Amino acid sequence: MALDTSKIKLLREETGAPVMDCKRALDESDGNMDKAKQWLRERGAAIAEKKAGRVASQGAVDSYIHGGGRIGVIVEVNCETDFVARSDDFKKLAHDIAMQIAATNPKYIGTEEDIPDDLLPDELPLLKQPFIRDSGQTIQGLVHEAIGKLGENIVVRRFSRFELGA
Repeated sequence: MALDTSKIKLLREETGAPVMDCKRALDESDGNMDKAKQWLRERGAAIAEKKAGRVASQGAVDSYIHGGGRIGVIVEVNCETDFVARSDDFKKLAHDIAMQIAATNPKYIGTEEDIPDDLLPDELPLLKQPFIRDSGQTIQGLVHEAIGKLGENIVVRRFSRFELGA
């Protein structure tokens, strides 16, 4: 099937994925944009799985203040190189995660090491929570999407949330 370049361009603008990945996703989904986006998400998750063992010692600390200064969050998100850490996509990811923490007040990140056995059913760890801007995607999915786009392992290392009077 011959693809219209405008569809490839639109998919790239919406997802930030590389051009060839957008073309391949549209080829695999017979030109269906929703299926192509899903294909890109699945590809990002597969890439994330391959890169999971890599050391992520660079990164950024981001902060978010909400509610007229009543809630504040600081989060450390790590990647493999300082080049990626300085990119706009990485900075946006860190900021989105900080906003998620401010909105939902998770107690745990969601890695296997930090989840206690007695976790209550309504206490979703950060990585398992639906993203506040797109409830069809989890924070883990958002991180996997960034890994696919940026090509490096990305880890949410730690966070703190402060609320006046809490």
